[in-house]
Amino acid sequence: MDYSPTRFMLETSHYDKATADFAVSFIRSLRHTKGLWYNKPFELLEWQERIIRDIFGTLKADGYRQFNTAYIEIPKKMGKSELAAAVALLLLCADGEQRAEVYGCAADRLQAKIVFNVAVDMIKLCPALMKRCKIIESANRILFQPTNSFYQVLSAEVATKHGLNISGVVFDELHTQPNRKLFDVMTKGSGDARTQPLFFLITTAGDNQESICWEVHQKAVDILEGRKHDSTFYPVIYGADRDDDWTDPKVWYKANPSLGITVREETVRNACESAKQNPAEENSFRQLRLNQWVKQAVRWMPMEKWDKCDGKVDEMQLMKESLLGRKCYAGLDLSSTSDITALVLVFPPDDPNEGQYLILPFFWIPEETVDLRVKRDHVPYDTWVQMGLVEVTEGNVIHYRYIEKKIEDLGKIYNIAEIAYDRWGATQLSQDLEEMGFTVVPFGQGFRDMSPPTKELMRLVLEGRIAHGGNRVLRWMMDNVYVRKDPADNIKMDKQKSTEKIDGAVAMVMALDRAIKRGGSKGESVYDTRDLIVF
Repeated sequence: MDYSPTRFMLETSHYDKATADFAVSFIRSLRHTKGLWYNKPFELLEWQERIIRDIFGTLKADGYRQFNTAYIEIPKKMGKSELAAAVALLLLCADGEQRAEVYGCAADRLQAKIVFNVAVDMIKLCPALMKRCKIIESANRILFQPTNSFYQVLSAEVATKHGLNISGVVFDELHTQPNRKLFDVMTKGSGDARTQPLFFLITTAGDNQESICWEVHQKAVDILEGRKHDSTFYPVIYGADRDDDWTDPKVWYKANPSLGITVREETVRNACESAKQNPAEENSFRQLRLNQWVKQAVRWMPMEKWDKCDGKVDEMQLMKESLLGRKCYAGLDLSSTSDITALVLVFPPDDPNEGQYLILPFFWIPEETVDLRVKRDHVPYDTWVQMGLVEVTEGNVIHYRYIEKKIEDLGKIYNIAEIAYDRWGATQLSQDLEEMGFTVVPFGQGFRDMSPPTKELMRLVLEGRIAHGGNRVLRWMMDNVYVRKDPADNIKMDKQKSTEKIDGAVAMVMALDRAIKRGGSKGESVYDTRDLIVF
């Protein structure tokens, strides 16, 4: 079989069969460590051998590896830990690197020790390695004495990780990383002093599309589908497509290359039947068994429809200039003094029955709580601040005077006809805005006030009549929304039941309500010309 990765090879690179054979032979000298396979030779499965040959056998003109990053995304129980441990030992003992530094990383030390413990057991089952390796289990460290090299498990604390001279990193279950800090420290420049460092990332699909794993996943997809090119990045993704029938055994085999070998079809079938009976288990089945990126809770907004309304961000920036002086309506959700404050401007079309409603959001959080939020909530507030998507106010609580000044400045740019606000906790700020000359409108958060614009938002999204510019923070909030229904089928966004912050979504609904009730430049309200659609 031809293992040459022709799709990813440079004109100056080549597939060296002898080098690939050596890597495969080393792994075959190891032994499995668990279950029915215990102490049996590590015979690589076809998909595993393809990966090893591609990574280690594709060489540049100078004889060093072309790929320095390998991203392997695959469902659970496909042999990830055994393969990762074998790669770690290959980098430690057989890569020809003096004083190699190989690190095992995961979300926490216990997760990182899973691969480490497999590597330890592989050494103990191999007399040749036992003679040459020293295992220090109390320090989670393996020494390979002939080259003074080591394999070390790292915890998630980042402060002490700078200055490492990395030759190899094995990241296990990248999707569980709470933020990008450890990933950046271990992969950005840490291996520059090595001739062929390898960052081996292996994971199951996750459920957080604001995570570092999703970012790397998207890069892998873009490379596989030809939208991006990175000759140093080797992507492998096994999983079901979004439209695949998750109950079809053919789809199971498509997503699980080791099905019938490392895990029985009956096991997957039983898990599928259980998910059919209990819808709460469907997402877990899709994520863990079919390697699909999912959300843990049932969301209200179909995000594929929302995403179709995003347009390009750069076009949205240009759009701001065309909005100068144009009438708009604002929704202001203050939340608490230590939480997110959201202001959303909605620019209605001239005719409320045609055209798009343009959305312009603004967000604020206290500066001193950013790092805490990133660590506690696993949400990239720091990245959003750097991108200018979220503004910070000085201190550990929101400074309302800062927000008032921002609204005042926006009022000089745009024609803000009304500002709708939640009555709770906004008395002083609403008075201040009135003194500035703004028209402020208290907005109830119950079913009566929230249901009509919330349903209207869904209709506009489904019709493609919302233009939100692809704002990442607003998208994240929309994806968090859970709605509550009353006996009359009225709905409202529920902050308590929603999985994360939805302040921007609530502010948008309030602004949309005022835009609809007041109508476009023709003075017509869509509420006056037709009934609401009930979803």
